[in-house]
Amino acid sequence: MFDPKTDKFPYPMETDKHYLEVHKDRKIVFDTKYPYIDRSRPFRFRQGLARFLLNILVFHVCTVRMGLKIEGRENLKKHEEVLKNGTLSVANHVHMWDYIAVMKAIRPFRPNLLVWAPNVNGENGTMIRMVGGIPIPDSNAAAMKSFIRAVNGLLTDDKGWLHIYSEGSMWEYYAPVRPFKRGASHIACDCDKPILPLGFSYREPGRIRKHIFRQIATFTLSIGEPLFTDKNLPPKEREKDLTIRCHDAVCRLAGIDPKDNIYPAEFKDSKRVDYYTSTYGAGYKGSH
Repeated sequence: MFDPKTDKFPYPMETDKHYLEVHKDRKIVFDTKYPYIDRSRPFRFRQGLARFLLNILVFHVCTVRMGLKIEGRENLKKHEEVLKNGTLSVANHVHMWDYIAVMKAIRPFRPNLLVWAPNVNGENGTMIRMVGGIPIPDSNAAAMKSFIRAVNGLLTDDKGWLHIYSEGSMWEYYAPVRPFKRGASHIACDCDKPILPLGFSYREPGRIRKHIFRQIATFTLSIGEPLFTDKNLPPKEREKDLTIRCHDAVCRLAGIDPKDNIYPAEFKDSKRVDYYTSTYGAGYKGSH
């Protein structure tokens, strides 16, 4: 496995924290009245146009920009009968465009994506909504209940697809798979739906990409096989078990033996491990 080992990006101390800045606040309130799954005709029309542009242009640009290769698409056909009845997917979050890569990889399925609420309120919020972004509210318990009802309805009633980045944030070109939060497993257990693991790994860029375009690495997205809740376990242990199995599967798909990954499978206020440098990004103070 190629490890970019870049110090270009200011990876935070906490493994679930964001470092990209949101420069706009559109003042949208994510409360009980917000349409987390917007089924209105105008929204669906705009979303249809966005998907058309994705297919004729954006997917091709993404392939070139990321140097993207996709492996394991035969697993979509193999498990089609299961996947078409409602599915979650998880992956390591390693590039600004990696969700576009996921959308391309799992066609003809059309995923939705759980998103950090400030991103939906920011300058790219409209675009994020058009590609299926669903903001996670942090305002109050009532809003969270509305959000959960909408997400559960997407999976059970609409038999839709929900993609979740269980690491909690994006760290560009970061090789180790960070600890997973239990959100995806909680939803999967609650709705009795499978989780499809996906893993991004890196390839060393060729001379032109490296020296002319200054590209750090190119990407391979590998598609695994669906994982299911172990109903033989007590209910309180099912989420933990599924979280660990999902993390291990993503590690393997990313070219990492889970035993060699530097992070544990489960997120428990986990801190960054400086496995090759203590300085990350311009102006970043490094380890503390």
